[in-house]
Amino acid sequence: MGNGARGVGTIMAFSPAPDHAAVSAPASGEAASERKAGLLLGLGAYGMWGLLPLYFALLAPAGPVEIVAVRVLWSLAFCALLIVAGRQWRALGAVLRDRAAMLKLALAALLIAGNWLAFTFAVLAGHALEASLGYFINPLIAVLLGVAFLKERLNRLQWTAMGVGLAAVLVLTFAYGSPPWIALVLAGTFGLYGLVKKKVGANVGALTGLTVETAALAPLAAVAMAWLATTGTATAATHGPAHFWLLAAGGVITALPLILFSGAARRLPLSVVGMLQYLAPVMQFLLALLVFHEEMPPERWAGFGLIWMALVLLSVDMVRGVRASARPRRRRESVTAGRASSA
Repeated sequence: MGNGARGVGTIMAFSPAPDHAAVSAPASGEAASERKAGLLLGLGAYGMWGLLPLYFALLAPAGPVEIVAVRVLWSLAFCALLIVAGRQWRALGAVLRDRAAMLKLALAALLIAGNWLAFTFAVLAGHALEASLGYFINPLIAVLLGVAFLKERLNRLQWTAMGVGLAAVLVLTFAYGSPPWIALVLAGTFGLYGLVKKKVGANVGALTGLTVETAALAPLAAVAMAWLATTGTATAATHGPAHFWLLAAGGVITALPLILFSGAARRLPLSVVGMLQYLAPVMQFLLALLVFHEEMPPERWAGFGLIWMALVLLSVDMVRGVRASARPRRRRESVTAGRASSA
């Protein structure tokens, strides 16, 4: 696989909210209405992910452990409902019988739970800016993981992006007084999650994958809720019905964007989906700045600016790769059409 196409694959595999289904570019003759529908679905998915900090802010006084535990349990309930409604028991059963896939999904579940905990903690502790930084860094981490675990080779533009990204982390380390650990944990856990899901393969769909992952986490979530109840720190049943149902909504808020993204990925070119992934961290960044009023001194602007520069370089490489891979296909289509017309 060429460098450009590899860049697309890496970004898609480790996007801020990875799809659990295969992603493929639409056929050249696909109707404009399909692309419009795909764009709306993609905007809906990344828009929901971008607004997550607002949702978590509404859940106070619940803490990160309770929010994630409730999110896991209600996500499992919502996924089970969708599995029944969509009659996807056969697909779920096939995954449950695949021991290798189950082990990988269990590891993925632990990684995404760590990611959810870190993100929730960041928002509730007033570090939403650093949380958004984590998802800006994520594509860079994904590329490094591709080199380390998938034996991929980087071209000059990608290496330049990596160098700019490293410079950004150094500047932000100076700005924060220590490395931006929250951002690095978010990017690292999500990057590894994407790597594990890539190893699972495209046969595990979005809904099926999330069902298995939340099922794997459900015992831990139940223990966590029991511990919180025993210590008197659980809030789900003690702060009124509105608070309870807001917490329960985490199931829908977790599963629905994945379903929307899956629909978008089937209708849109990879390059468009790759660009849409930046919508969520941009929205989180703006919420932290304009709604939560977090501080943004000049040195942090410099660090974020370097990260954005690195992402621009990766995006340019991605678009080049898409165009380069499209040229042979167009030539083949042209030759086929010419042969058909002369027949």
